[in-house]
Amino acid sequence: MAKITDVARRAGVSPSTVSYALSGKRPISDATRRRVEEAARDLGYHPHAAARAGAGARASVLALAAPLRSGVHVPVVMRLAVSVVTTARAHAHDVLLLTQEEAEEGLNRAVRTASVDGLLLTDVELHDPRLPTLRSLDRPTVLIGVPANAYGLTCVDLDFRAAGEACVNHLAELGHRTVALVGSPPEVYLRRTAYAHHLMHGFTTAAARHGLASSVHPGGPDPATAPRLAERLLHEHPALTAVVVHNEPLLAPLIAAFEHLGLRVPADLSVTAVCPDDLAATPRLPVTSVSLPADELGARAVDLLIRKLHGTAVPETTLLPPRLTERASTSRRMPA
Repeated sequence: MAKITDVARRAGVSPSTVSYALSGKRPISDATRRRVEEAARDLGYHPHAAARAGAGARASVLALAAPLRSGVHVPVVMRLAVSVVTTARAHAHDVLLLTQEEAEEGLNRAVRTASVDGLLLTDVELHDPRLPTLRSLDRPTVLIGVPANAYGLTCVDLDFRAAGEACVNHLAELGHRTVALVGSPPEVYLRRTAYAHHLMHGFTTAAARHGLASSVHPGGPDPATAPRLAERLLHEHPALTAVVVHNEPLLAPLIAAFEHLGLRVPADLSVTAVCPDDLAATPRLPVTSVSLPADELGARAVDLLIRKLHGTAVPETTLLPPRLTERASTSRRMPA
């Protein structure tokens, strides 16, 4: 079955021009429209019903592709999804939630069968296999995440590289000289998920700039692994005095594990995290953290998508600056 990209190639135009020419959503020259119509006729291409009906008959549905893969922290994904749904309703749109592995065929199927107006995607990889499909679809898209090559795409995310740098800068200012990152589960790094790699790069870059000894340790999602991980960290890095945690399920169990081994937080070991504020601001030991703004990310993504639907120009990449809040889990490193 012919795709819109086939028509675009035959007519010598972009996929979006094919969409506009066949739907009437934007003015297109008579010559271009005739060329597109001829190419579509020759290839047997038939746009879906919502596109043929024109801009006045949009489906008013957005699709959110949020695959619940191994290593994904579901509470954060669900918080983001709720924000997307709430913001979309404010714009009179419903949301179709796609939680399976939606590769090229899945995304095309969602667009064809559900007649969605636009797509939002999470869990973006540095070299995401979905990107070629997104660039060819005749529907606007927004990525909640930033791939290695964002050309032709619209992306929004926390500036994870700056978040990693902010944690290390804070610890360096307190006099710490040996720091470790307890990061996302191993499978997240193996998939080259963008946010995990951006944060790791920011962490290691800032540590090198300050002349700190640093190491990176992927952490499993099971809190029961925290005691073993704490023991390994202290065995491999006897001079360790500070830890950055980018792994929500391990944050509290890891602090408890260090304390069980006889370390006082923050007197002996400072802990920072990148996580939602409510997870960091626990009554027993409030943790110094960079806020993970899932609510704001969902709302920003929808707003960008609605602007694109209305034909308004939007920036290619929007990065939310990190906000570090100092709490009780970090303190100045006293000279030995």
